[in-house]
Amino acid sequence: MAGSRPMVRQRRLAALLIEFRETAGKTLDEAADRIGCHRTKINRIENARLGISLGELRDLLTFYGVEDSAQVDEMVSLARRRRQPGWVQRAGQARPTYPDFIEYEEMTDCIRSYQHGVIAGLLQTSDYAREIISAAPSSLKREEMDALVEARIKRQEVLERSTPPRLCVIEGEAALRVQVGGRGVMRKQLEHLEEMAGHPSVEIQVVPDQAGAHAGLTGSFVLFSFPGTSFPDVVCLEQRTGTLYMESPEEAAEYALIFDSLRSIALNPGDSLGLISRVRQEM
Repeated sequence: MAGSRPMVRQRRLAALLIEFRETAGKTLDEAADRIGCHRTKINRIENARLGISLGELRDLLTFYGVEDSAQVDEMVSLARRRRQPGWVQRAGQARPTYPDFIEYEEMTDCIRSYQHGVIAGLLQTSDYAREIISAAPSSLKREEMDALVEARIKRQEVLERSTPPRLCVIEGEAALRVQVGGRGVMRKQLEHLEEMAGHPSVEIQVVPDQAGAHAGLTGSFVLFSFPGTSFPDVVCLEQRTGTLYMESPEEAAEYALIFDSLRSIALNPGDSLGLISRVRQEM
C-alpha cells in the first residue's frame, strides 16, 4: 500500500547510513553502542522505518568518519522532517503515488525520459499540461485536476536550481505532431521545446517516424539516477491512475539499455531541434 511505503527521502538517508557504516567497518551493535540504543533501533533506521534525531545522526557520521561537509549537509537535509509544500500535498491527494515521483526528481542528478506520444512533463507548458491531464474520462474533481497541473509546472523549478539535474529527453515524432489543445496551444508548446533545448542541462532528441520498429514502441518511461552507488536507479512508468516504480538493478539496467538503443536511432540534438522547428512552422 502507498501509505505504508517510506518516503523517498527516508530511504535515501537509510541507504547512505548503511553505506557509511559498512565503509567504516562498523557493526549494528557498535553503532547502537555509540548513540546508546538497542541494535533494533539502528536496524529500523537503516530500513527507513524510524527517523533519527540530528544529534544522533551527527554522532554516527563522526563515528563513521564522514568528514566531507557536503555529505554531512546532505544527510542533515534528508533527516530534517520537512513539511511537504502545499502543491505537493494537493497533488498527492489527487494521485497518491505522485509525491514519490516529485522527490525522485528533487534528489536525482540525471533524468532520462522517453515519451512516445506526449511531451515530457518537465518540458510542458501549462496549457498543454491541462489539455493532457483533462483529456481522458476521470473521476477527478476540477480542483484535483488543477492541483495536478500546478504540480506539473512547479516541478519544472528543479531545472532552475544552481545545480540542476541532467535532463535527457527522447521524444517520438508523434508527440510533436498531435495537436494537443489545437494549433495555438501546440505552437506555443513547440516554441517552448525550442527554448528549453538551449538550456545547459537539457538535451532533447527526436525519434523520427521513419525509424521504423524500435524498443520504445512498447511504452514511455522515466529513469532516475542518483549520486553515488548507495541508491539504485529507479524506473517510473506513468499510468492513468498512478505511477509504477521499479527499483531492482536488473529492471533499471534493462531500461537503460532501451534508452541507449533509442538514443542511437534518434536524431542528434541539432537535427532534432530542426525537426521541432519545421513541425511548428507547418502548423
